[in-house]
Amino acid sequence: TVLGKAQEFFQICDVEGKGFITCQDMQRLYPELPLSLEELEKVFVMLDADGNGSLTPKEFTTGFSEFGKHFLLGQIALNNEMQQSEGETACTPKSKETVIDDDDEDFQFSNLMDRLGAKKVLEDESDVKQLWLQLRKDEPHLLSSFEEFLARIFSQLQDADNEKNELEWALKKKTAAYDEEIQHLYEEMEQQIKKEKDQFLLKDTERFQSYSQELECKLLSKEQELEQLVQKQKRLEQQCTELLSGKQETKVENTKLKLTNQELLDDLERTSHELCLAQQQLQVLQEEASRLCEEKEMEVYRVTETLQREKSGLLKQLDFLR
Repeated sequence: TVLGKAQEFFQICDVEGKGFITCQDMQRLYPELPLSLEELEKVFVMLDADGNGSLTPKEFTTGFSEFGKHFLLGQIALNNEMQQSEGETACTPKSKETVIDDDDEDFQFSNLMDRLGAKKVLEDESDVKQLWLQLRKDEPHLLSSFEEFLARIFSQLQDADNEKNELEWALKKKTAAYDEEIQHLYEEMEQQIKKEKDQFLLKDTERFQSYSQELECKLLSKEQELEQLVQKQKRLEQQCTELLSGKQETKVENTKLKLTNQELLDDLERTSHELCLAQQQLQVLQEEASRLCEEKEMEVYRVTETLQREKSGLLKQLDFLR
């Protein structure tokens, strides 16, 4: 539509994205438009109804549709007067060509739009067609100038559309490259997290195995000591049995036997006490080994949870970067 094209012109003028344009912004298009700097300034003044020196998109598009028709007619008339000054024959009216039926007008207008490539850049041709029919009926000598002006306008619109397509393609290409880079970074972080997790688990496993071997050695040593104490206790019990069952022939031997028996009983008591201590130490070592296994499992669980939270944090950062 005409309003749609007016919005495109506004965006072309507002290269800085300020949301409004000034007279200087419009005059930047001087090399690309068939208007002088003074004419562009007049256009801006006419569109700037409130006189604040700037045009918003709404002010520009609203005034563009009303002003455009009158301004184009004036511009075409000016061009035609210049052509008339070069020769009187240029303004000779062709009255016969103005008398055509509606079907012929539609056909000629359609051919004109096809030739100018208007359908590629203009969705609604009704405003242009109305102006073209009005000129054809009331001012036929201005029609050629109007068509030349349309050719320049549509050419500039086509160039702007091509530039827009190129920018969109470049943006899609850049977006694809950015997504590929993000995916690459994500894969690198996944590998780094896995590597650090494996290294930690390997180091922790080695430490646990070393401590387990040390505990096993201590347990084996205590078991050997316990076995020796048990054997010693058995020998002492056997000696006590032999002494108690033997007949005493003399008082001296009986006294010696009592003393020896008491010593053996004392020794047996000490051995029993040492055996109890050894059993307690063995139980403590077994409990320590069990506790170490539980701590190992809890440590692995905490590490896994920590790595998972770090991974979730990194994924959120990646989503934010996207």
